[in-house]
Amino acid sequence: MDLQLTDKIALVTGSTAGIGLAIARSLAAEGAELVLTGRVQAKLDAAAADVRSVPGARTVRAVLADAASEEGAAILAREVPRVDILVNNLGIYESKPFSEIADADWRRLFDVNVVGGARLARTYFQPMLDRNWGRIIFISSESGLVPPPDMLHYAVTKSAQLTIARGLAQLTKGTGVTVNSVLPGPTRSEGIVDFLKSVASDPSAPADVMEAEFFRVHRPLSLIQRMIEPDEIGAMVAYLASPRAAATNGAALRAEGGIVPTIA
Repeated sequence: MDLQLTDKIALVTGSTAGIGLAIARSLAAEGAELVLTGRVQAKLDAAAADVRSVPGARTVRAVLADAASEEGAAILAREVPRVDILVNNLGIYESKPFSEIADADWRRLFDVNVVGGARLARTYFQPMLDRNWGRIIFISSESGLVPPPDMLHYAVTKSAQLTIARGLAQLTKGTGVTVNSVLPGPTRSEGIVDFLKSVASDPSAPADVMEAEFFRVHRPLSLIQRMIEPDEIGAMVAYLASPRAAATNGAALRAEGGIVPTIA
């Protein structure tokens, strides 16, 4: 299926690894012009080379900037004045007992996961409305609907993303702009082994053993009982970013392996 993304300019934050890189690869394969962001030049260069190697890839730009900061957002606004597709993927997470979540932890996760994405949306949303076409996609999480007790600060930030996306969507009425959220479940990424070690009964166990225990103990509602692969999220985002998804607006689309009950 041709997703009709040729010449669309797509900015993907947190795009040097994991879900962000997979999203960038999926969009590049459909002919979109990619803008990648990151804070480490070597990782950014490697990601850009990776995306350029995708069959069908066209222009790929790499902008060194912390997309979650005011300074980084200003750099992006200056270097990339036009964006047709904004994918707010950048995010951080951690497992921590509620009693140990300090004020600084709450602020850090909110600054990156909520404020950073809202800031970029504020930059590019109105120009999209003026052009009568655009896509803003927040990469949220199933945790925004089914909060894990050991990650409550993270879960709250993911709920906040759903609220922002839905609220912005209501401002697009009658236009060609859409704003949606995608809710991945636990996804294989660069830091997943360290995360599994932080919640495993035996941090020295093989990665596959820790993964199986994680789903058995911490995500028993998962129907697939495995980590989601990043390209599975990338494929959904590519469709959602395309003109073919014009009727999907204000939605929270689940790609979480069945953790969220149907009634949620």
